[in-house]
Amino acid sequence: MSKRTFFILILVFVMGAVLVACAAPTGGGEGGTAGTIKIGINAPLTGDIPKVGEGTKYAAEMWLEDNPELEVGGKKYKVELVIEDNESKAESATKANTKLITQDEVLVIVGPQSSKQAVPAGGVANDLKTPMISPWSTNPNTTKDRPWVFRTPFLDPFQGPVLAKFATEEFGAEKAAVLYDVASDYPKGLAEYFKQAWEEIHGPGSVVAFESFTTKDTDFSAQLTKIKNSGADVLFLPQYYNEVALIVPQARQLGWDKPILGSDSWGSAELTKLCGEPCYGNFFSTHYVAKGAKGATKEFIDRYNEKYGYVPDDVGALTWDAMHIVKKAIQDCGKITGDIEKDRQCVRDAMANIKEFDGITGKMSFNEQGDPIKCAVIVKINDQGEFEFYKQVCPEG
Repeated sequence: MSKRTFFILILVFVMGAVLVACAAPTGGGEGGTAGTIKIGINAPLTGDIPKVGEGTKYAAEMWLEDNPELEVGGKKYKVELVIEDNESKAESATKANTKLITQDEVLVIVGPQSSKQAVPAGGVANDLKTPMISPWSTNPNTTKDRPWVFRTPFLDPFQGPVLAKFATEEFGAEKAAVLYDVASDYPKGLAEYFKQAWEEIHGPGSVVAFESFTTKDTDFSAQLTKIKNSGADVLFLPQYYNEVALIVPQARQLGWDKPILGSDSWGSAELTKLCGEPCYGNFFSTHYVAKGAKGATKEFIDRYNEKYGYVPDDVGALTWDAMHIVKKAIQDCGKITGDIEKDRQCVRDAMANIKEFDGITGKMSFNEQGDPIKCAVIVKINDQGEFEFYKQVCPEG
């Protein structure tokens, strides 16, 4: 071998070694991708409530702009969002979680949002021992007996009584009517909690109409006629914004001129666009109010509005909090080992130990079920179709 050939081989070898060294990430591997922390997003980007999925996606992507890397134990890791569309369907949500966990090997999952998807998807996350935090699901079954599943909103057993007490005090109502989707976990559960709370205040039989329909129904005239003729003083409607926009105008057209009360699923930016004046003057419970917000909450709202062209609804704000909770849990671990099972366990344990997290939707700590202890907000829809803060209601004690 000539000296020239020898030196060329040495040069190739050295250059190859340099390239390999430059390409190799620091800090070891995690989630099957060296130097990368994968966070799964399970959201309804299509289907019945696409605005909910959009709010989650936008808030998560805005968070990623601030956190393209996370430092854990003195080492920096690139952050990647793996976004899956659950199509607003329970079966698609479970498939999305399965894919995120077994194929994408994400460290933690944010979502699903609505209880109809979050309850079954939470079962997958718990069985496969992957931490999951839902930004919007209020049904107790999402986290019940599932140590791997958390949430950022309050629960329906709290929301139902809050609304029953509010309607009693605000309107002087003694008799209530309820209209709900019997095929969906969220409205069905919340309708029952409201009914139970109402009858504890006013006695058995004080819910004078308890009417149901099935998902995808568009004609509610039969149920609303019964409600109008029942003698009820208030109508409770625990439905998603797209359904509210169908039901409320029909109720007004049939002559219902009494208060209509809603739940946190009313809180989409699309509600008044779809519903219009028939929804003005009504009240609903929610997790935060954009109008009049201050501090970090206002900063989030202004930035989101400037970037995406509309004021974020509650699911966007709750997702923002969920993403920061995930960040804190990952960093509180102190180390990424590269063993996905150990790292998921560490994140789960760290999340369970979070105390007094100061989010833009309020302060929260997680109880043994993975549920936050926090306050609810009552909102009034004003004559301009804006959501106005009316009052705050906090858990007793």
